[in-house]
Parts: sequence; structure tokens; C-alpha cells
Amino acid sequence: MISIIIPAHNAEKTLGACLDALQNQTGVSTPYEILVIDDGSTDQTGQIAKDKQVKLYKTPQKSGASTARNIGIQHANGDILCFTDADCLPKPNWLSEMIHPFENPDIVGCKGIYESTQKELVARFVQIEYEDKYDLVRKEPFIDFIDTYSAAYRRSFLLKHGGFDERIFYVEDQELSFRLAAENYKMVFQPNAIVGHYHSDSIVKYVRKKFMIGYWKSQIIRRFPSRAIKDSHTPQTLKLQIVLVALLLASTAVSILFPQFLFLPAFAAIIFLLTTVPFVAKAWPKDRAVALLSPFLLFGRALGLGFGTARGFIQRIPDIHRMESSLLSS
Repeated sequence: MISIIIPAHNAEKTLGACLDALQNQTGVSTPYEILVIDDGSTDQTGQIAKDKQVKLYKTPQKSGASTARNIGIQHANGDILCFTDADCLPKPNWLSEMIHPFENPDIVGCKGIYESTQKELVARFVQIEYEDKYDLVRKEPFIDFIDTYSAAYRRSFLLKHGGFDERIFYVEDQELSFRLAAENYKMVFQPNAIVGHYHSDSIVKYVRKKFMIGYWKSQIIRRFPSRAIKDSHTPQTLKLQIVLVALLLASTAVSILFPQFLFLPAFAAIIFLLTTVPFVAKAWPKDRAVALLSPFLLFGRALGLGFGTARGFIQRIPDIHRMESSLLSS
């Protein structure tokens, strides 16, 4: 048995299409079930799940994706648990590709990829940004990060390790992945497991999202400090760009008071632009408009992540150590 778990909060605009896609998967001989966890929605999310005749579980109020997914894990019957999001549109062969790596008994988890056909420039940039990260993980025999928009795990390992940490409200999939990787479990990249997605389509939405990622990632790094140095999906140039943007802002402030140091922000800006060249070169054959604007968008990315990370290290979450999940006793 395979279980597909979908957390959903006020997802009436996208959930129906997602469920239609999941109910029409091809090439799957193993029976599968679909579970929707309505996370305190105030729209027609729950009714849509009922109309599609999938299993529906509700939380009385919004509790976060971690809690919703853990509810799904508790009620799932599958040996393999697949995850996607309510705003994703899995390809017809998504499920068959998602479970394929588990033919190897040593594999405990795998991740697929995003695909987007949006026309907005920022969304097109985001897609190329993901493709840049996919190029990184393709080089690795095993990975240390699984995104839950296209993910699968062996249920037994999620139960053994307490599922998702319900204190993490953003990028909780990173925390779980790092926790499993710390135990030397094998997880792999499955680029043929594709879901369509609606990416951030404006610079404001994009930078806000990066701020949130930076904030919560800094909390996770407290637990797994080695991942601040390297993980399988984060480009090293991204970390350098965050530092350069911080230096640029700081040196600009200094040069206002001391004009003789005006060369410092200029130097930081030039180095930053040089770090964007590989991304621009990769984007150029795919989308020249995105390539030309990439330095500005990469600056916005570094700015959002940098401020989010800084706030995260200043504003520490109390009792950040993982709470034991009720899954352990289920």
C-alpha cells in the first residue's frame, strides 16, 4: 500500500486539480490511498476533498504543515508515504517514479522536482533557480534534503524518528532530512518525479519567502551546525552572496559618514556581480530576460535570506530541541 499525504489550508483554488491528477496516476500496480489534512481552512477545502472521495482529516484551527503531515502519517496505511502540496499538479507518472527508488531496500527517502509554465518573469527566475539546485543534487549519489512538494519516505522510519517537528513552521522538511541524514540513512534524488507548481510571481512575494526560509533555516542550523557549511542542495555561491550583500550595506553606511571609504561598497558590488556570472550563464540559453535580470533578483534573494537568518539567530525559538511526537506511541 502507498499513501499520498496532502496538507491543505484554504486551498480551494488548487486542491481539486491536484486531486484529479493524483486520482489518474499511470503505471502504478500497487494500490494507493490519498489523504487530505484540512489544516483549519475557512474556505471549501474540506468539501472539495469530500467531493473527490479521498480520506479527509481536519484540525480545528491552523496548526502548520508539520502537524498536518504528522496527522497524515498517523492515519496512513501505506508502507511508503508520498507527500505533495495542495498547490502542486503531479504528472501522470509521478507516483510510479516516486516509488521506484524504494526497490532498493537501503533507500529510506527520495525527492522529485518542480516544474512551472508560468509567464511572470520572477516565476521563471524561480524555476531556473530550482533547476540550478537540481544540477547540484544530480552530482550526489545520496542527498541530505528532501522537499515535501515531491517526496516519499518509508513510513517505518518516520515513525521511528518522530515524524516532522511541529515546532518548525517553515522548511520543516529540511529539519527532518538533516535529522535522517545525521543517522546516515540513504536518500536519493528522483528527477523523473515531477510536479507542476505556481512559484512566487512578484519580487515582494519572493523576497518575503526567502526571509522566512532564512529565519527558520537559522533555527535548524542550531541543531545541525555542519549544514551551515555544506548541504546537498545549497549553492556555495549563495552563502558568499549573503555575506557580500551584508558587507555592501554595512560599507555603504560607513562611506556615508566617511567618504574616503566609498571604494568599499563599490568593491563589494563588483565581487557580488562576479559571483552571479555562473547563474547568468546557465540562465542565458533558457531565458535571456531572466538572465539579464538575474543579478538584481539574486541580490534580492541574498537580502531576504540574510535578514531572515540574522533575525533567526537573534530571536531564538524557546525549547528548540525536538519535542517527541505522539507518533512514537502510535
